[in-house]
Amino acid sequence: KALAAARVRGPQDGPWLVIGADTIVALEREGRFELLGKATDEREADQMLASLSGTRHQVITGVCIVRSADLSRWSGYERTFVHMREITAAERAAYVASGEWRDKAGAYAIQESADRFVTRLEGGGFDNVVGLPVELCLSLLGAAGAQFAR
Repeated sequence: KALAAARVRGPQDGPWLVIGADTIVALEREGRFELLGKATDEREADQMLASLSGTRHQVITGVCIVRSADLSRWSGYERTFVHMREITAAERAAYVASGEWRDKAGAYAIQESADRFVTRLEGGGFDNVVGLPVELCLSLLGAAGAQFAR
């Protein structure tokens, strides 16, 4: 995403740093990982929530920074383990009806009402589960030569 945006923008207006990030949920089952992206409809959202109910799963966000002038790239990822309590069918139905699952990896938004399903985070932080790991972004921006005040 970041590379495509940098190519479109190009160096014409000066050197730009373009940040791209994407998040995926990984659920381990019987030694294999099932990757959960964004649900396409309510049925799939309910299925994703049912599969995550009562689990410890991973939320992984990849970040890429591209300099438009020469398309140099800096990238990294952050992983957070999310512990989710059992979610009842009624809770799932209400959450799916709310529409908060739309455009969210794993069909839930911890920054909205799905926070009530989460009991603990391990490893990375809340910002990673939301979809933009701030410290990783700052580190990559620094590596790219960005100067900023904290």
